[in-house]
Amino acid sequence: MEQGRDLPFVVLSPQCPTGSWWTDHLDALVALLDETSERFDIDDNRVYVTGLSMGGEGAWALAACAPERLAALAPVCGMSRPERAPLHARVPTWAFHGTDDPVVPVRHTVDMVRALERAAGAPILTLYEGVGHDSWSAAYDDASGLYAWLLEQRRPPRPAAD
Repeated sequence: MEQGRDLPFVVLSPQCPTGSWWTDHLDALVALLDETSERFDIDDNRVYVTGLSMGGEGAWALAACAPERLAALAPVCGMSRPERAPLHARVPTWAFHGTDDPVVPVRHTVDMVRALERAAGAPILTLYEGVGHDSWSAAYDDASGLYAWLLEQRRPPRPAAD
C-alpha cells in the first residue's frame, strides 16, 4: 500500500500500546475484528491475519485465541508458543523468517511450523537465507505470492444451527 499497490483488502494496521505486548490485547483485537466486520462489508470467511516482529507474535497469539475467526495466518519473524499449535493447526498458515535474524531467532518460527505439522496442520514455511530481522520486505513483496495465496483461502462455512 505504501508503494501505491491497490490491494483487494480492507487493511487494519493496529499499533500496540507502548509498554505492552499484543498478547496483552487479544480481546481488543477480536473486538476490532468485530467492529470492522460490522462497519464495512467484510466477508467473515476471508479474514486474514499477518504481522511482523511483535506483530508476528500477536498474529500467532490471535490465531490460538480465535482460530474460528480466521481464514489464514501469515506471521513474519514473530515469536511463538508451539504448545498452542493444536489450537490453530487447521488455520492455513504461511510463516516467514530470516535465517540470520538477531532479534527473534529463526527457531521460533521453525519450531512453531513443526508443532503445527505434528498437530495435523499443513503450514508453509519460507526462510530467507542470510536475511536478518527485516524478512517482511521480502514476505510482503508481490513476488512472494502471499497476497494471491491469501485470496485463495476461505474459512470453512460454519454448520447451520438447528
